[in-house]
Amino acid sequence: MPAGVCGCCGPLRPRYKRLVDNIFPEDPKDGLSKSDMEKLTFYAVSAPEKLDRIGAYLAERLSRDVVRHRYGYVVIAMEALDQLLMACHSQSIKPFVESFLHMVAKLLESREPDLQVLGTNSFVKFANIEEDTPSYHRRYDFFVSQFSAMCHSTHEDTETRTRIRVAGIKGLQGVVRKTVNDELQAIIWEPQHMDKLIPSMLFNMQDSEDLDRAGHPSTPSVAGQDGEENPAALAESCFRELLGRAAYGNMNNAVRPVLVHLDNHNLWDPNEFAVSCFRIIMYSIQAQHSHHVIQQVLNHLDTHNKNTPRVRAGIVQVLLETVAIAAKGSVGPTVLEVFNTLLKHLRMSVDFELGESSRRNSNISVSSGRGKESEERIVQNAIIQTIGFFGGNLPDYQRAEVMMFIMGKVPVYGTPCHTLDTVKIGHQGTKRIQTMLLSSLIMVTSGFKSKSMAAALPPPFLDPLFSISLMEDSELRQLVLEILHNIIDRHDNRAKLRGIRIIPNVAALKIKREKISKQDVAFMKKHGQQLYRHIYLGSKEEDNVHKNFELLFTTLAILTIELANEEVVIDLIRLAIALQDMALANEENMPMFIRCGIMALVAAYLNFLSQMIANPPFCQHISKVIELRNLDAPYLLPEHIFRDKCPIPESLDKEDRLLYFQTADMTECLAGPGYNAERLSIPYVPQVTDEDRLTRRKSFVDTISLQVDIMSNSLPDKSQLAEEITFETLKKAIDTTGLEEQEREKRRQVMEKFQKAPFEEIAAHCESKANMLHDRLAQIFELTIRPPPSPSGVVSISAGHTQHQSVPVYEMKFPDLCVY
Repeated sequence: MPAGVCGCCGPLRPRYKRLVDNIFPEDPKDGLSKSDMEKLTFYAVSAPEKLDRIGAYLAERLSRDVVRHRYGYVVIAMEALDQLLMACHSQSIKPFVESFLHMVAKLLESREPDLQVLGTNSFVKFANIEEDTPSYHRRYDFFVSQFSAMCHSTHEDTETRTRIRVAGIKGLQGVVRKTVNDELQAIIWEPQHMDKLIPSMLFNMQDSEDLDRAGHPSTPSVAGQDGEENPAALAESCFRELLGRAAYGNMNNAVRPVLVHLDNHNLWDPNEFAVSCFRIIMYSIQAQHSHHVIQQVLNHLDTHNKNTPRVRAGIVQVLLETVAIAAKGSVGPTVLEVFNTLLKHLRMSVDFELGESSRRNSNISVSSGRGKESEERIVQNAIIQTIGFFGGNLPDYQRAEVMMFIMGKVPVYGTPCHTLDTVKIGHQGTKRIQTMLLSSLIMVTSGFKSKSMAAALPPPFLDPLFSISLMEDSELRQLVLEILHNIIDRHDNRAKLRGIRIIPNVAALKIKREKISKQDVAFMKKHGQQLYRHIYLGSKEEDNVHKNFELLFTTLAILTIELANEEVVIDLIRLAIALQDMALANEENMPMFIRCGIMALVAAYLNFLSQMIANPPFCQHISKVIELRNLDAPYLLPEHIFRDKCPIPESLDKEDRLLYFQTADMTECLAGPGYNAERLSIPYVPQVTDEDRLTRRKSFVDTISLQVDIMSNSLPDKSQLAEEITFETLKKAIDTTGLEEQEREKRRQVMEKFQKAPFEEIAAHCESKANMLHDRLAQIFELTIRPPPSPSGVVSISAGHTQHQSVPVYEMKFPDLCVY
């Protein structure tokens, strides 16, 4: 029988077609016939092999209704498809799903917003169905593209545009849920799909922030929307869900589109949206993947190394946010990589700043040059904050490594520098980098607590730090002292000691301290003289200001609290006396402000020390001198000399001994058990070394030779013959009596010093003599010794000097008689 006859005769049509036709009422306003739908559902469950035919027939009717604009029947068809999907779970449902997806695609291709929303809702219901077996041939490329296009809808009507965008975001969320857990659909993570998914979500998140930033009032419909109908909130939820399902291998494809979107829309300046995006990323991904995101941002910063300062600053600030979150968990192997990259960009920023400064001086207007320079400062400050914050959130063992790493990057004259070429950037650039790196070290060391000073201040860290502390720049010296405070102050006493002053009652400060450990005692024996020397030399710098003396006072006080036993207390008193004597003698012609400042520093510190050791006679002597100064010489006290417009005397009265702390009186006060007060009579002599030589070995031979020299000079010459006594001989003897007494007194002081002075001080004295000899020999060798000529005879001229190029032995050409 012909097929056309069967189509005309209803009873001869297949049963599934009759059941499908029955669910459609004559008037589409009546909606889906529930009783007929139950029959169709029962038939589909009873005969699952008919599902594919039911789906194909429904698709045929839906396509015809869409073309004829009979949208009521389209809604009924989609409702029937949804119910069949929910009711049937057999193996035969896969062909039916293909028909279903084909019908959804038809609706999405329509230009009617209602049909697009209808198709999206059906797809979302389908996405929430868990399938027993994966599909091998199903692809969602079309849906990703179509839903992404809906997310960027530009419909004229605001409410309709919002509905379409919400539908598009829901559709993308459905695609994500349907594919990320399906191993056969891993293709969704490929760049061509991520480049559509993620920008669509960011576009809606960004659009909401733009409205908020512009201050536009929301429409009533939008203002009353909940999270499911708000495009920005829904997009953020979908974005979080996508990132939360990302595996390690997919992180690159998930983060890269974010960076590209921020670039394309110029969202690094201002960077509020960029910061919020990466906060979402860092809190959504798994903690062990955090370092991968940091690496992506670092690479992006490298890509934009020649961009405008504000763009680079925006990227660095985003990096700061990611690092701040990642530092609380796992940061992976990128700890030093972060610092290495940031230091590289810090150097580049300084180069740009110096380049702009030089061009400004030559031919660019002052206003534009200053603007560019200030923008580079924004980049530099952002880098410093990132370095400091990251280092400050690391555990102590990692923080110590970071401190060593940063100190290794600080350019120090006379030391090898890893990455910073101080010749190219000049003195100004070197100082700028030193200042910024030391500032970042202050942030890294803030809150650092080490049980042992030897572990916190190893020689590779301490020596270059002290070398910087002797530079002729007060700002650098201040930074070095603040770094020492962060490391040495383990009980947070700095806030109580803030400001140089005469503290009337130290006990009221409630200083926290513990018993000095053996490790710290050994540290002070090894490095104490080095600490005292830099305090001594740093005090007499002519460019010292009020803050320098404040930090020096705090340094002395913290040393007393944290590292001072009985021996160290004597050394600190000797240091204070040496500072007082230096200010009185003024052999280096220091300004009067510096001399008075040193006097005030000594007074403030000895007042603090006397109350810390709780020795009543010692406290009485210090208080007496301070009272006399208040009456007769207030400019020798910190409350007066560091006050604005304080009158400064023309000279210091050396004869009025009552105004100064006397060694003999303090020795008498400290006499008794506990303190070796006799050492106070030995003047403190700072260790004189070559700061460029970071590793030194003390010479014991020089000590022995000095002792032998003194003894040999003191012995009489037995071979000397008796002289005839004449008038001229007696006259000469009378004239030279005073000289012999002076020599005898000098020899006595030297012998007493070698008997009572600590070994470190004796070694320092001898080492100064050895260093002078070594320096002189080095100069002689440099003038006399030249490299031997190359066997090949090749000579090169470089920078005006003749250089002989060495040739490897295996390339030399020897005479035939020399070869066998």
